[in-house]
Amino acid sequence: MRVSKKSDSPVHQSARRRLPGSRLLGRSAAALLVLTGAGAGVGVHAQEGGGISSAVAAPEGNIEKVVVTARRRQETLQDVPVSVTAFTADQLSKQGIPDVVALTTTLPNTTLKASRATNSTLTAFIRGVGQADPLAGFESGVGIYLDDIYLARPQGAVADIYDVERIEVLRGPQGTLYGRNTIGGAVKYVTRKLAPQTDIRLKGTLGNYKERDGVLTASTPVNEQLRIGGTVARFKHDGYGRNLFTGAPNYDKDLTAGRLSAEWQATPDLWVRVAGDITQDDSHPKNGHRLIVGRTGGAPILSNVYDTQADLARALGHEQEVRQHGVSATVEWTVNPELTFKSITAQRQDKSYAPIDFDSLPVVDFEVPALYTNRQFSQEFNLTYTGPKIQGTAGVYYIDANAYNKFDTILAGAVPTSTFTSGDVDTRAWAVYADGSYNLTDVLQLSLGGRYTVDKREADVYRQIYLGLNGTPEMGNPGAILFRTDTDLRNGQLQREDKKFTPRIALNWKATPDQNVYASYAKGFKGGGFDPRLNVVGTRITLAQARAGYSPETIGTYELGLKSSFNGGLVTTNTALFYSDYKDVQIPGSVAIDTNGDGRDDSFAGLTTNAGKATIKGVEFEAVAHLTRNFSLSGMVSYIDAKYDEYIVAGVNVANQRVFQNTPRNAANLRATYDVALPLGGVDGSLTLIGAASYRGATNQFETVSILDQASYKLYDASVIWTRKDGKIRAGLHGKNLSDKHYKTAGYLFPTLGNEGTLTAFYGAPRTVQATVEYRF
Repeated sequence: MRVSKKSDSPVHQSARRRLPGSRLLGRSAAALLVLTGAGAGVGVHAQEGGGISSAVAAPEGNIEKVVVTARRRQETLQDVPVSVTAFTADQLSKQGIPDVVALTTTLPNTTLKASRATNSTLTAFIRGVGQADPLAGFESGVGIYLDDIYLARPQGAVADIYDVERIEVLRGPQGTLYGRNTIGGAVKYVTRKLAPQTDIRLKGTLGNYKERDGVLTASTPVNEQLRIGGTVARFKHDGYGRNLFTGAPNYDKDLTAGRLSAEWQATPDLWVRVAGDITQDDSHPKNGHRLIVGRTGGAPILSNVYDTQADLARALGHEQEVRQHGVSATVEWTVNPELTFKSITAQRQDKSYAPIDFDSLPVVDFEVPALYTNRQFSQEFNLTYTGPKIQGTAGVYYIDANAYNKFDTILAGAVPTSTFTSGDVDTRAWAVYADGSYNLTDVLQLSLGGRYTVDKREADVYRQIYLGLNGTPEMGNPGAILFRTDTDLRNGQLQREDKKFTPRIALNWKATPDQNVYASYAKGFKGGGFDPRLNVVGTRITLAQARAGYSPETIGTYELGLKSSFNGGLVTTNTALFYSDYKDVQIPGSVAIDTNGDGRDDSFAGLTTNAGKATIKGVEFEAVAHLTRNFSLSGMVSYIDAKYDEYIVAGVNVANQRVFQNTPRNAANLRATYDVALPLGGVDGSLTLIGAASYRGATNQFETVSILDQASYKLYDASVIWTRKDGKIRAGLHGKNLSDKHYKTAGYLFPTLGNEGTLTAFYGAPRTVQATVEYRF
């Protein structure tokens, strides 16, 4: 990932000029967490001379400010009236953060995790809004952006972190500032811009479970205008458990990635970047842990939650495999000192072979070999204006995306069957958006924004039932005997178009130079669609209902925030209160069904509904205190109350029997950082000690309470890092989940299906220890 921040901006020039006089933070700011915008952010810029920022405390009153682009222009985190958290590359390095999922413990009211049965598909929820089902046609409630490029699908979004300058996490509806409307929030990867001189970086990691990671990054100028660079990365570790039937590892990792980019400064006012990336994931299938004894065979519950006995390793003749790649072109033209034009063109696609053994047993009981493919093309043009009284962004956006999946559902029972399902969903959407701020006075600013979105979807859904447990013709069994066609909605039968205007308004009052108060209202929107697993016969819905699909969902969020700093910025507190009115909530899910009326569930199908109404309210508090020159504490506490007010099932409101998934009521994090100068072998450097404890409240996996739900739990992490004074060498030792807590993150809940019943859970990583070395030539 490459960064798009201009290093010669006035903000960064001023930051560099302050370095000689701000020794206290100039050398340690990279390690200090600066809490901002109702989000725990970090802040610091690397030293001008290059290398990894060293970590020595800084003088009082010179805390460096963090610059983000949450509103598509450079602003400090404390000034922007948006709930945003920023993590710099230096903080990610010091804490040994491997991927975006590991940020969950420090983010208020946020859940980021790998989806069930996958290593790299992302499930993301922010303030109760998200999307847990990665199938075709279901858009995420949380947008993932790579240098302002929206990633339409969650496959491969659990990206390992490298070549990143910072990661920004925005909470609340996003639409008036971003290309694609996202109803819950956004996660932005901002990648590093190529250096003006030859730059070579090497990072190696060794850890338990035979972890062996390596990242090599190199860039060089070709001439005064052109720079080229690339990165090759390899991430590999053994399984946290084993497949006791096949001997293969379970929860292992085997991933290779590469990126290339070229940046051309054609003139002082025109900058162009062309970039490409590719990722290949050859990890073994990740299989769940059974929570119940086999109903027919009596298979016991395994003692190790990371072990399995699954026996499905191939889909369409392939081992599990995830491959994704993309290319992009970004053009920035500084029309004048106040006006900038930007064009972002991108194309991405991915392909996943996913053999999923729902029952996690050697017998063929409930197996789903699947194939997922996705492609997207997007184009965005925007203008950014930064005048003395007015600042803002306006743009147009277009996306053309296709998501396709096909899979067999191989299910044992009184009549063994193999059901083939294919879903093919095209999305074409365009939008115009604008968001501007006007300085009413020197201390009062009004922001107004609006977006008009048109979402068009067309889908083909096809479902056939075959006899036997050997699969269907589409998935490799040409001799399968057709029993029945349940769904044939192809050739333009499923089409819908949704249009919506969504506004945003915010008032920002600088009560004092160190007290920033803001109040805002934002409307979010996500278009409707079609469940790619529709079963017209089995779920007994009419063709009219199937063709209507599910409706768009909307959310209106009110927010009141206070960003404060004291004692020259040595103490920072940030508070945000929010209230959301959530309507027509899209609830996709799979349900067990009885297709022949004999009183026994013998298949499953997708059933997406709109829940009606929900109310979400909460508070987020974060603080950081530099208690001494060497010691700092930072922490966050969040609370959320998310309730359904209307949830209609068969004409009855069952809202009091439903819960919000992936939304723990309480969460907290406390981190202590100690920095001290420590020469080693006559080489000047600094030692950083980091200890952290985090708490997450009880979490529901679905909208109904089940044994898969996770009770509240605590995690403990620690890091010891030494950084050479010139920033060119860093060595660290990182321990994660030191108490070796086993906690459920996802699962499959189909206890009535098959002969054995399916109730399997997936777990977060156990205790891990890694040693890292970073060297910059």
